Amino acid sequence: MNHVAIMKKSWGLLSKIISGEKKIESRWYLSKVAPWDRIETGDIVYFKDSGCPVTVKAKVSKVIQFSNLRPELVKKIIDKYGGADSIGIKDKNKFFELFKNKKYCILVFLSGMKEIRPFQINKRGFGLMSAWICIDRIKRIKQKIS
Repeated sequence: MNHVAIMKKSWGLLSKIISGEKKIESRWYLSKVAPWDRIETGDIVYFKDSGCPVTVKAKVSKVIQFSNLRPELVKKIIDKYGGADSIGIKDKNKFFELFKNKKYCILVFLSGMKEIRPFQINKRGFGLMSAWICIDRIKRIKQKIS
């Protein structure tokens, strides 16, 4: 399975993925949405900043899913996986404030992170606000940059 993770550009996470400072992509949700139960070891994740082309690729080495979160468990997850060499956050308290009321968390452990030749994607059918796309073949949504 292939995935496209759309990142918040202002957070500057793509450079952290390439440098290895960020080795875990975390997604926090109020309900079970992609990639919940749709991502597994060996899958490929393509990364892009919102409004930009895809520029980074990584392989999934491990996935952990948490459900029925409460603020105490959110804090434990952030304390365990939140620093450099993992989720790659510097301000754990700010991160906690953003996600303390979420009910689900997915940790996607990354390996083999590398920059790739940029390409655009066609999100038609996935919803314009989708922040994660699961697709069997990336070629189905890949578009050349003109």
